[in-house]
Amino acid sequence: MTTYRLAEAAEILGVSDDTVRRWVDAGRLTTTGSSPAVIEGTDLAAVAESLLDEPDRDRSRASSVSARNRLPGIVTRVKKDTVMAQVEMVCGSSRMVSLMSADAADELGLAPGVRAIASVKSTNVVIETP
Repeated sequence: MTTYRLAEAAEILGVSDDTVRRWVDAGRLTTTGSSPAVIEGTDLAAVAESLLDEPDRDRSRASSVSARNRLPGIVTRVKKDTVMAQVEMVCGSSRMVSLMSADAADELGLAPGVRAIASVKSTNVVIETP
């Protein structure tokens, strides 16, 4: 199971460390209870996905990103058949979707909760693991 430190979770979600701590205190995010505290990747992916629906979500960070940039984020969904995979990610306040071979998704170990980087250029989204 992939886990993330609170600072990593904050970076992925595009919020401050303090915001993540408040969400943990409020029960929005659950830590594993280990020291240092970590969040399971699947739980972080669910919160990342829920943030996309918040009408007051700050979109300024995403609009300042060049199309040639690499966007760190978290995988929220992977749909595969025998040949192709559709990988969905949340990168800050943006939802990214990439189509790739099922073999490539398997080789990268892509699954909900896995940290990844979306490299965007023109109409293509390439996903890599850090």
